[in-house]
Amino acid sequence: MAGFLEVCVDSLASARAAIAGGADRLELCSALAVGGLTPYPELLRQIRRESSIPIRCLMRPRAGDFLYAKEEIAMMAEQIEALRPLGAEGFVIGCLDAQGDLDEKAMQPLLQAAQGAGLTLHRCIDVSRDPCQTYQQAGALGFDTVLTSGAAASCLLGADTIGKMLALRHSHGGPEVLIGAGVNARVIAAFKARFPQARAFHMSGKADVKSGMVFRREGVPMGIPGLDEWHIPTTGEENVRAARMALDA
Repeated sequence: MAGFLEVCVDSLASARAAIAGGADRLELCSALAVGGLTPYPELLRQIRRESSIPIRCLMRPRAGDFLYAKEEIAMMAEQIEALRPLGAEGFVIGCLDAQGDLDEKAMQPLLQAAQGAGLTLHRCIDVSRDPCQTYQQAGALGFDTVLTSGAAASCLLGADTIGKMLALRHSHGGPEVLIGAGVNARVIAAFKARFPQARAFHMSGKADVKSGMVFRREGVPMGIPGLDEWHIPTTGEENVRAARMALDA
């Protein structure tokens, strides 16, 4: 497999930049400021009018942990069924139980709804009790990809655990190890130097775009206190292109 670059996007502007910069696939979501939530069907339609690039949709109904109520799981299954005919190539899912293990029972409705589509286990693996065990469970459940930072705040900090997963992929034919969290051109180069078998990376490539608002009322947050609402994080085409070049070097 040649180098593979996935870019997570939550707007049409970001999708356009990612595609122009050389992304192989998009992870489509909303609300990246809280780690990403389920995307809007209308955004998927917008992108599909312009591009046939593979798109995997994140299934995450809320911010916070990955211990989901039955109602949340049922909603995600319905969302998968709604997004599939709009052009989603695959889905990014994951549920944990209270002990931090992959909850196979909870995921069955999601796996059934996504049957035949590509499957990525998202970063619930990074807060699971035993990430390498979770990686192997994901393979047994039919996931073709696992997105991970190596159970750390960034992939560089989690490099040792990522290395173990790469070894499992090689020895057991496991899912693709999609390296994420803090990925840029420099990080890709560092991983390739340390782990020549590292070949798949996930990034947002965000750059802050200044708001066009002239009048600004300060001190009235719309959500998280302290969040800068006068700059809109948007994928930078040059950031993606630089990562693409580092991956292909």
